[in-house]
Amino acid sequence: MTETALPLEDDRRAKRNVIVLVLAQALLGAQMAMIFVVGGLAGQSLASNVCFATLPISLIVLGSMISANPLSMVMQRFGRKAGFLIGALGGATGAAIAGYGLYLASFPVYLTGSFLTGIYMSAQGFYRFAAADTASDDFRPKAISYVLAGGLASAIIGPQLVKVTSQAMVVPFLGTYLAVIAINLLGALLFFFLDIPKPPPPAPDSPRGRTRWELLTTPRIAVAVICAMVSYALMNLVMTSTPLAVVGCGFTESNAADIVTGHVLAMFAPSFFTGHLIARFGVERIVGAGLVILAAAGIVALQGVEIENFFIALILLGLGWNFGFIGATTMLAGAHDVHERGRMQGMNDLLVFGGVTVASLASGGLMNCSGSTAEAGWTAVNLAMVPLLTLAGGALIWLVMRPKTA
Repeated sequence: MTETALPLEDDRRAKRNVIVLVLAQALLGAQMAMIFVVGGLAGQSLASNVCFATLPISLIVLGSMISANPLSMVMQRFGRKAGFLIGALGGATGAAIAGYGLYLASFPVYLTGSFLTGIYMSAQGFYRFAAADTASDDFRPKAISYVLAGGLASAIIGPQLVKVTSQAMVVPFLGTYLAVIAINLLGALLFFFLDIPKPPPPAPDSPRGRTRWELLTTPRIAVAVICAMVSYALMNLVMTSTPLAVVGCGFTESNAADIVTGHVLAMFAPSFFTGHLIARFGVERIVGAGLVILAAAGIVALQGVEIENFFIALILLGLGWNFGFIGATTMLAGAHDVHERGRMQGMNDLLVFGGVTVASLASGGLMNCSGSTAEAGWTAVNLAMVPLLTLAGGALIWLVMRPKTA
């Protein structure tokens, strides 16, 4: 395997890389489903104030946001493999420290581990861009979709592991974090099979590309970033509160794990055909459909707190995220040049995960501190979707309606 630049004569190399990244998404991605199931519940048991129950999830996302630009620069200079190995190391270290925090019953130590886990979450976000690196224009949306489809396996593996491990030890949830350590150590081996060339060092006379401000003020890039931010933030806002709402409304942790399984399946199952839909109908229509489905998820959630409402709302939430986020990623990937890749992709994920950080912080406050009941908190969480959906929908309509030559 080489990391020197090679001509893209066909998509054989891209397909090989997609297989590796799909497996990484399936195995390593399982840890995120696991942590999102237990993070709020563990936080609720450790925090002195229940309003901070989802703070562990928020710090994971904050760690991801802060890691995005440094990881992007590492990948730009040393290649995707180096960045992904750093991500797996961060996931293992974070899980070890979080597990130690559970053992000590120390909320600050647990939060420290959660923050370091964000390094893995950030690296996972670059899997989709890595899939596009060696792909042709025709194969690019499909490559991105296939990699995200690897989350189907993680949707099954993660929550099922939670059922087996969450109460397997005297300290609740400690077994889950030990399983996460093992997942990171095993999954890191996959990246030695990647064949993605390092970006060539820029020649003195090579184009430097647009500045960050020029990139962000490019209409297509701006709308892609906004739609990615909103799709991901709303998914996180609602999903973070879901285990707390499910248990708070009288159901069990196993019910919460099953609902998260359905949600994550819905996030990734459509990826087998999302790329084909983008190729056929256009990326703007698919992003728009994603925003409409996210709105439908909120409407269903507001109709009641029966187990069926949770299942249907979270399935719609996953499907809406899939269309909105894959569509926005495809839109962004085609709107900047190769020499702008490290700058733009790192900045995109910084902004996306910045929005997700705010959403996850808001989630715990809305869920636990917006009323005296779990039902009232759940209602507040879902009503908070309205302004963000309005922003993204308006931006997308503006992009579609503006003159094509402008």
